Amino acid sequence: MQKARKAQESLTVMTEMVFPNDTNTLGNLMGGNLMRLLDIAGAIAAQKHCNRIVVTASVDNVSFKEAIPLGSVITLQAKVTRAFNSSLEVGIDVWAENIPAGTKIYTNKAFMTFVAVDQVGRPIEVPPVEPETAEEKELYAGALRRRQLRLVLAGRMKPEEAKELKEIFKIDA
Repeated sequence: MQKARKAQESLTVMTEMVFPNDTNTLGNLMGGNLMRLLDIAGAIAAQKHCNRIVVTASVDNVSFKEAIPLGSVITLQAKVTRAFNSSLEVGIDVWAENIPAGTKIYTNKAFMTFVAVDQVGRPIEVPPVEPETAEEKELYAGALRRRQLRLVLAGRMKPEEAKELKEIFKIDA
């Protein structure tokens, strides 16, 4: 077993500006362009955690809370929430800032899963995460439920085996 790493060690902050080529016909950042940035920030955080090459395994959820208009400066903050055998869940938050107006809004939240691989693409073991803050502990606990949901939806786990997931719905075994 590898030595646990603090969640904070994987923190990745990425800043970009929204240009005309990034937007839809309404002048807002296209969802696909945001997903590309989420993937990059998430992969960097996962690589920082395990010091290995990582590949994207899944995108669990991307919540689009607010549109991000042309000219906004967006900041993505990614951090590993939990590590399993060879996979890592990364939580990513996004803010959009209108610098001339002096405003900043929270626009998006995403959870992505990455798998650490060796030089020929085989999954390899990753170090566990050591959550420290209350928020990190909450994300860490929730990551197991999100993982079980991913596995059930992918057909890799039977719903009745997802013990922690059933607990939030108060489902009897």
